[in-house]
Amino acid sequence: MSKRIGVWLLTTVLLGTVSPVESQPQNKILRIGYVSGTGNSSNPGPYVEALRQGLRDLGYVEGKNFVIEYRGAEGKSGRMPSLVTELVELKVDVLVLTIGAILAAKQATKTIPIVMVTQVDPVATGLVDSLARPGGNITGLATLQRELSGKRLELLTEVVPGLARVGILRDTEGPVSAISFRDYEAAARALKIRLQSLDVRGSHLDLEGAFRDAVKGRVNAVITITNNPLFLNSKRITDLALKNRLPSIYEGSTWVEGGGLMSYSANDLELFRRAATYVDKILKGTKPADLPVEQPTKFEFVINLKTAKALNLTIPQSVLFRADKVIK
Repeated sequence: MSKRIGVWLLTTVLLGTVSPVESQPQNKILRIGYVSGTGNSSNPGPYVEALRQGLRDLGYVEGKNFVIEYRGAEGKSGRMPSLVTELVELKVDVLVLTIGAILAAKQATKTIPIVMVTQVDPVATGLVDSLARPGGNITGLATLQRELSGKRLELLTEVVPGLARVGILRDTEGPVSAISFRDYEAAARALKIRLQSLDVRGSHLDLEGAFRDAVKGRVNAVITITNNPLFLNSKRITDLALKNRLPSIYEGSTWVEGGGLMSYSANDLELFRRAATYVDKILKGTKPADLPVEQPTKFEFVINLKTAKALNLTIPQSVLFRADKVIK
């Protein structure tokens, strides 16, 4: 009897040490659906690779126990609903999505778990009930922009002498635009800065016209509210800001690497690596409703000194010392 109990205890311990990935049926390949607003099938982009890396770090092996069903909208926001529907019909195990696709997925499925990575307030947009208790089938990571909006405006006041008026370049067709603009408005009131909305439409991006309006309105600097169509035109935007002698601050470091002056944001690649932990927990059986929405705690401040020089702008040493990265 004692021998049988000993064998049972040993078996229990061994089973308890098997990793959740290994405990999946050997022939079970988990399918993770991912929709990108900007990528295409030949170039999924760095965020998908960051998600893959996060999954590898957790012991998953692509092709052995998971595959990523990738779909890219190539900057055409109107394609999002059909791409999401395609993945829903494939009955993927979990969806990893950004804001445009999340809104479509919320309409398309109430059962497939959704891990979001978003820069808008998911409570204000109705994606979740609360950050602590999301409810429904959506959870993930959210960078709440209001505090970041204020920080970007503060940085501009430190860098641009006599800053009084800031242009906000935004795509009025996007779902993020209105909420994000209100965040900047609230911060601008506190800093006694006037804002000018520089509106474009994703189906017709008259960026040159927007910058003409900025110059005509005598703005001292420009901030771009990021969405897919504007991100795809990031080089045009940073070039136009430089051409029109307008200092700029952006919602991601990619813009600064492409010629923008400054950025202050969460590390997007790290967010997608972190998204893998949500995927992992959900695949192990945790319900999205029971996983609180996570907010990043570390932010990156990046400065492009080449652009500052081209603008004949001197960045104070006190600002340079706070930068996480300086492009020379």
